[in-house]
Amino acid sequence: MTDPRSFIYRDALDPDAAQRLTAEALKSCDDGELYLQYLASESFGFDDGRLKTADFNTQAGFGLRGVSGETTGFAHANEISEAAIRRAAETLTLLDPATGAKAPPPRRTNTRLYTDADPLSLVPFARKVELCQRIDAAARARDPRVAQVTVGLSGSWSVVEIVRADGHVAHDVRPLVRLNVSIVVEQNGRRENGFHGLGGRYLYDRLFDETIWQGAVDTALAQALVNLESVAAPAGEMTVVCGPGWPGVLLHEAVGHGLEGDFNRKGSSAFSGRIGERVAAPGVTVIDDGSLEGRRGSLTIDDEGTPTQSNVLIEDGILKGYIQDRLNARLMGVAPTGNGRRESFAHAPMPRMTNTFMLGGGEDPAAILAGVKTGIYAKSFGGGQVDITSGKFVFSCTEAYRIENGRLGAPIKGATLIGDGPSVLTRVKAIGNDMALDEGIGICGKGGQSVPAGVGQPTLLIEGLTVGGTAA
Repeated sequence: MTDPRSFIYRDALDPDAAQRLTAEALKSCDDGELYLQYLASESFGFDDGRLKTADFNTQAGFGLRGVSGETTGFAHANEISEAAIRRAAETLTLLDPATGAKAPPPRRTNTRLYTDADPLSLVPFARKVELCQRIDAAARARDPRVAQVTVGLSGSWSVVEIVRADGHVAHDVRPLVRLNVSIVVEQNGRRENGFHGLGGRYLYDRLFDETIWQGAVDTALAQALVNLESVAAPAGEMTVVCGPGWPGVLLHEAVGHGLEGDFNRKGSSAFSGRIGERVAAPGVTVIDDGSLEGRRGSLTIDDEGTPTQSNVLIEDGILKGYIQDRLNARLMGVAPTGNGRRESFAHAPMPRMTNTFMLGGGEDPAAILAGVKTGIYAKSFGGGQVDITSGKFVFSCTEAYRIENGRLGAPIKGATLIGDGPSVLTRVKAIGNDMALDEGIGICGKGGQSVPAGVGQPTLLIEGLTVGGTAA
């Protein structure tokens, strides 16, 4: 196999030159790095029985960051060369020279959370198109009410190297694949949609496993057929039972962003200054862990070179810590947590979640449901929004049901969950023993940057959550 670093170091730059230029550029800074990246990505869009889009892109570039106190200087270019790095270094001369001690380098790790292999080159183009065709045919053969099938297949392979002025060099090779299946069904003039996606930091072979993609078809179709029978959602304050796995996206938005270090250092989060306080019901433990093997949100090292780790954010309802990159950790007097992330070489790092989830409890999910006289069961969510300062959030349900006398009732359409992060976790009254991580489709947005992320949770019973509905 070709050395992945050869995609970064070519005629215009070698490792020794990268080290020398970084040391010179950051000599007056107390922290920073040269971030080198090569990225190959592809995507296939199959719709209406034929291939509609097929894209393949490669890009390479660097980001040079210098940190002096609280001030950051950053420059980037899509040309990896000595000349380009020297030009970028001129930006850092605008920073006031650092007066404090130099920040120590990240610790090193031998951990390998995923393969170095390139998923894009291992499977021929024709086989990828054939997979899309097979999924389309299988979905249409399932039920005569299937009116439209959309299949998305995508993958990327990223080689990164992080060079520091103190001589510390770290590199990572990151595969990522994803499969999406969306099915529209029609009956008596009514059309409804179902969706299922999966992926992670592994090769395409897992997605080509027939049991895997057939399962994706089954799940998407089942959701579409359920929605075909759905009635208008009720509205008002009520008991909500959230299912395991992907509904953890509510936790990600409502609580996770508020626990990121930059918001807390600046005092703009609803959780600022609350370390050691009770912020959730007893039994609620929230973890951010970027070191889970093969997960979509995992990284061997973050984008500053810090190894990822398991970080306990909330333990038994008590706030224990925040998610940190190097800059905010230093200014808050704590250790980095391996959460300095960036979308690409063209972006400066910031504290971001990796895989964020709530640990399971001791209760039987069936018993939790049986104990609810009336409410709604939210099995899957779509989009959501959150205001970091107040913690207020709004989430739409893509599959949900009424709960009537401890049993699932009619499926409902148009339900939204409305609340605020700081209070929603205090209203958790039961925690199931069925904690599950999502299937690998999360995308987290912050500050104009998008990065892959994972979520998860067990079945949760939340009392007094506001539901926005469409019923008259």
